[in-house]
Amino acid sequence: MKTIESNTFKLTQKISLKKIPTTYQLDADKDKIEDELEDVCKDLAKIQNAMYAHGKYAVLICIQGMDTAGKDSLIREVFKELNARGVVVHSFKVPTDLELKHDYLWRHYIALPARGKFGVFNRTHYENVLVTRVHPEYILGEHLPDVHSLDDVNDAFWEKRFEQINNFEKHIAQNGTIIFKFFLHLSKDEQKNRLLRRLDKKSKNWKFSPGDLKERKLWDRYQDCYEDAINRTSKPHAPWFAIPADDKPTARYIVAKILLDTLNTYKDIKEPELDPKIKANLDAYRKQLEND
Repeated sequence: MKTIESNTFKLTQKISLKKIPTTYQLDADKDKIEDELEDVCKDLAKIQNAMYAHGKYAVLICIQGMDTAGKDSLIREVFKELNARGVVVHSFKVPTDLELKHDYLWRHYIALPARGKFGVFNRTHYENVLVTRVHPEYILGEHLPDVHSLDDVNDAFWEKRFEQINNFEKHIAQNGTIIFKFFLHLSKDEQKNRLLRRLDKKSKNWKFSPGDLKERKLWDRYQDCYEDAINRTSKPHAPWFAIPADDKPTARYIVAKILLDTLNTYKDIKEPELDPKIKANLDAYRKQLEND
């Protein structure tokens, strides 16, 4: 199977989404890819266990993508080998009344992973510069003091919001959070196929909403907003990765491999050394228990 390099998918300069492929050939069949994914996930679990004991870093994994891009299944398959005590997944939906009484980053800040843990955001704080940018009328529901009408949701408004997001990520990175941001890059044709499967398969009917078709008509607008958001916020401490998402097993493997390869560069993540005094008396402790 083809060896992948994380830098192949990392976005380090201004990009055009139309020029980035939504497919990637690993030169392997589905079974081989899934076997390789399982091996990578087991290695990732070992790092997570060491990180839990080490207790100095948190890992934040942000997953964004159009409807049907495969966010839920990716989370299920990539993190199923990890110890449940060390992984917390948050799926952010439409803000609640309580959340709207706070600033838009509040609900994301309180969901951040503690040191030693992985936090996975299924949809993220970027919804506040994506769906709200496509539907600026949603901003009025935030009851912001400087927004009285849609005329106030202008370029200066979005410029300020991007600055706030960059500052938020810089702050948590400087305080021990390792940030990954994955954009699951799906083609419009593949989204159509996946929506049709939701209609054709009875077991998937529950996933379908007529609103999916309404949002699909805004595909180009969403792509423009994603492109702008990525170009404004992909930073060395919080990089974006564009993951070809037309094939789900391939996307899952690429994400897992990027996580593993990147975390392996943190050579200080290891289980703490046992106190020398305790280590010197292990035999005595063992005998004490055996004689109990």
